[in-house]
Amino acid sequence: MILLGKGTVVTRNPLQPIIEDGGVLMDGTKIVAVDSYETLRKQYPKAYRVNAHGRLIMPGFVNAHHHIYSALARGLYIPGNNPTNFKEILDGLWFYLDKRLAKEDVWASAIVTYMACIENGVTSIFDHHASYGETEGSLSVISEVAQDFGVRSCLCYEVSDRNGQEEMEKAVAENVRFGKEAKENPETLAAMMGLHASFTLSKDTLAYVRGQNVDNLGYHIHVAEGTTDQEDSQEKYGMRAVHRLHEDGILGPKTIAGHCIHVDDSEVKVLAETGTMVAHNPESNMGNAVGAPNVLKLMEAGIPVGLGTDGYTSDMLESYKVANCLVKHNMQHPNVGWTEIPHMLFNTNPAMIEKFFPVKVGTLTPGAEADVIVLDYIPRTDLHADNINGHLLFGLNGLNVITTISGGKVRMLDRQLCGMNKEELLREVRQISHRLWKRLVP
Repeated sequence: MILLGKGTVVTRNPLQPIIEDGGVLMDGTKIVAVDSYETLRKQYPKAYRVNAHGRLIMPGFVNAHHHIYSALARGLYIPGNNPTNFKEILDGLWFYLDKRLAKEDVWASAIVTYMACIENGVTSIFDHHASYGETEGSLSVISEVAQDFGVRSCLCYEVSDRNGQEEMEKAVAENVRFGKEAKENPETLAAMMGLHASFTLSKDTLAYVRGQNVDNLGYHIHVAEGTTDQEDSQEKYGMRAVHRLHEDGILGPKTIAGHCIHVDDSEVKVLAETGTMVAHNPESNMGNAVGAPNVLKLMEAGIPVGLGTDGYTSDMLESYKVANCLVKHNMQHPNVGWTEIPHMLFNTNPAMIEKFFPVKVGTLTPGAEADVIVLDYIPRTDLHADNINGHLLFGLNGLNVITTISGGKVRMLDRQLCGMNKEELLREVRQISHRLWKRLVP
């Protein structure tokens, strides 16, 4: 047993939202009690104690849309790549990069991403992967690192026509293969069928995907991220992208539609009626200059909208801050988003994970997963159940996390990673990234 405390426990349980001088008792992979620290200490004197230093104790974060494969692009400049629109960004950087990624690059990308997840208190993610330099087995490379770091991961491989029929079929096969492998560790690994976007997927390809998806994996796809998606769909199929994907059997309650920026009211209705989930990625949308989705309209329609980072960061509090600013900027109204944005992070993201894993996350309650983090924060003003989200929004970021526990195991204690040498791992990652950059910029 592990007893974490004492600290201000933010349970995300509306019946007991905050416990001052509280503690969390964990046994195996589950939380067994949340109460006054002194009460738990007396009841369980033999429990192994982890000091929370009187700081904030919270559930681990969930990231609804990540791109591990992008990790080694930090600081990269490709001469001659000066994009003026989203398609040029894809062609000149991301498609150029993923076509050259081999397994050692995937490993290195996973190392630095999962390390960042633990350091930022992220204990569950949905990742959307592509490494067309070496497709087969790439999801297993990622999953092995995920298991080492203790980050629950729902993985998929990005199917696309952009590299030809043979590579498309390899991508589909990788999803199918990993889908069977993930069933061996159902509490920590899950699989989806990854799809790039409507404009890189023919009707024949979507039919092939559906035929191969015998295990009924959910779909994880980018939707209307840029205007290209809509222009291509209307030109080739005479309908908007969401309608086209619906007609081709891609939407549904186990489908994640990333972005959904350029969707109209008729498409919002289809997303809602099919129960399709949407992943909002505010930093990526702004950085790629593709626009901002009307997340309030999506949520008002009853669509589950989660919060992702699209590979920009593993810091969910950073994404939370940007989402808060972006919705206000987009709506030109300072008093919107105060409840909707935290709902994405603290309610919808955990609910999305629970669709793919037999676990309860996002709450510190008995029976929930022992995914618990400690943040170094001493409030300057009163902190209580009604204003905790404001404190998180304006007072903290991911690097305030000092301790991360996932699956009942301490992964980082007082900012020190447990069971691994960070400096040695990063030294090896730099060597691998150096070799990759030599191939990218010969």
